Amino acid sequence: MSQFGDLKTRAGQQALNSFLESRSYIEGFAPSQADNAVFEALATAPPGDLFHALRFFNHINSFTEAERKAFPGASATPAAAPAAAKNDDDFDLFGSDEEEDAEAARVREERLKAYAEKKAKKPALVAKSCVKLDIKPWDDETDMAEMEKCVRSIEMEGLVWGQFQLAPVAYGLKKLVASCVIEDDKVSTNDLEEKITSFEDYVQSVDIVAFNKL
Repeated sequence: MSQFGDLKTRAGQQALNSFLESRSYIEGFAPSQADNAVFEALATAPPGDLFHALRFFNHINSFTEAERKAFPGASATPAAAPAAAKNDDDFDLFGSDEEEDAEAARVREERLKAYAEKKAKKPALVAKSCVKLDIKPWDDETDMAEMEKCVRSIEMEGLVWGQFQLAPVAYGLKKLVASCVIEDDKVSTNDLEEKITSFEDYVQSVDIVAFNKL
């Protein structure tokens, strides 16, 4: 995608990450062929510190290849090659237009039927949310690197960890700010908080500071 440059480079992925800070998709409010093109240009998941680009990649990757090809905006089916010209002896001056109209109508009906069947079979989009957590330690002597390691070790179906960073609280105390993407039907934020607070040697409390639907 020319607007981001080479998406296999750090610079291209950073440009994409900045673009997606306030957007869920490349165009509009639903997946389209523009998203599929960027996904294919990325080829592999961006690094974890590019949270918005990673969120986008994981979201589009949750669709099958067939579903991605069915996103709106796909190029139109190429027109059929014209029929070979008839010999002058076989030329039907009065019947050709009617035959062409009937054939065009038949093709149109077949395409409409195929489109309706495809729409009927298409599964519903998976509801996902972007969650940001403030994880506070007991004191300024808590090993924050070990705390992050413990939190990242949590694995749940429908949970994808994103960026982690330290943020100051007061008097030298720091908190761990963690971002993740969850599938709403599979991951309960209450369960996630319980798993995090189970590391009681490191974690004093957990607060959800941002929860945005994708």
